[in-house]
Amino acid sequence: MLQIAAIREHKDDFVKALKKRNIDAAPLLEKAIAMDEKRRSLQTQLDETLAKSNLLSKEIGNLFKSGKAEEANNLKAQTGELKEKSKDLSEQLNNAVEGLQSVLYLIPNIPQESVPAGNSDEDNEVVSQHGTIPTLVGNAQPHWELAKKYDIIDFELGNKITGAGFPVYKRKGARLQRALINYFLDKNTAAGYEEMQVPHLVNEESGYGTGQLPDKEGQMYHVGIDDLYLIPTAEVPITNLYRGDLLEQKDLPIAMTGYTPCFRREAGSYGAHVRGLNRLHQFDKVEILRIEHPDQSDSALDAMVVHVKGILEELELPYRILRLCGGDLGFTSTLTYDFEVYSTAQEKWLEVSSVSNFKTFQANRLKLRYRNGDNGTELAHTLNGSALALPRILASILENFQEEDHINIPKVLIPYCGFDRID
Repeated sequence: MLQIAAIREHKDDFVKALKKRNIDAAPLLEKAIAMDEKRRSLQTQLDETLAKSNLLSKEIGNLFKSGKAEEANNLKAQTGELKEKSKDLSEQLNNAVEGLQSVLYLIPNIPQESVPAGNSDEDNEVVSQHGTIPTLVGNAQPHWELAKKYDIIDFELGNKITGAGFPVYKRKGARLQRALINYFLDKNTAAGYEEMQVPHLVNEESGYGTGQLPDKEGQMYHVGIDDLYLIPTAEVPITNLYRGDLLEQKDLPIAMTGYTPCFRREAGSYGAHVRGLNRLHQFDKVEILRIEHPDQSDSALDAMVVHVKGILEELELPYRILRLCGGDLGFTSTLTYDFEVYSTAQEKWLEVSSVSNFKTFQANRLKLRYRNGDNGTELAHTLNGSALALPRILASILENFQEEDHINIPKVLIPYCGFDRID
């Protein structure tokens, strides 16, 4: 969430920057400023009314002490009126604060200067490409056919017990899934990320804290009777561990990792491009997150990108890195790098990770600050990335490592799997 003081000071700059997202933010920003002016006016009126009431109360007390009860009782009527006025002003102020908050929740983060302009994922900038795309056997198959051939993932069984988008992993498919999770966690903890195991349901305040709420696209599963939400990513519960905290500067940076299942309704998703593991309603993901001093968040983002690169290179998967354009940038992000691996059997690039810097956007929602020496307190910066999302990594391994009668396992995963091939 943008800070209202920054909006007042940089409104024209923000309008220009948000055009990269293909939105005209001027009406929302002007509305926020007008509502803040109303809020400040009401706050001033309330403060003056309370101050006047306090002065009268002291005067009444002094009059009673001086034996001037009649004068004191006459003033009591005025204090009653002031109390009613302060109550009314307090209600108006609360409504103004809530109204301002609602408007601020609708304004996305400001893209960094390096974010390219563009309308969709077709306009994302390819930063670099790595690895060699393998040459497959003539009868190479996509992963959903391989899953059926080797009986390692059952999409129909998942549809039977839950619905489309909830696959069942079986035998070596389940073991490969578990191997990937353990491998990712080991890589992350070796790099200094502290492992966290967190709930898979969060309350509304947590959803607002990291920017998943208000849920404009209807992507979150809501458990209405308990007013809880199934998490779309571990980013939500792990980042919210520090909601409302005041950190010491010496405690920064804070680096965390965690494995969770993720739940997304993916409303409106259909067609061949979402077949098999390409898009699911439930999937596994290992996340890395950082809470950083503002001076260090840019370099921290670069380090996270290098970390994810190292994992993909050990998995021997061809990949590329993209800088997302304004039209494809997530609501809360100021800069995002996507990683895509190449699926040779499908002849397409598949997104497997997003690494993002949110700067103060989430921290302002979370009220996450750090003590900055003699300069008081400041908002921290938050970052997160996938290291990694499993479905498309698994799909790419199955497709890129397939032979005519078996599927090889990347060397780095063999100790985790306990086998070197699927046949």
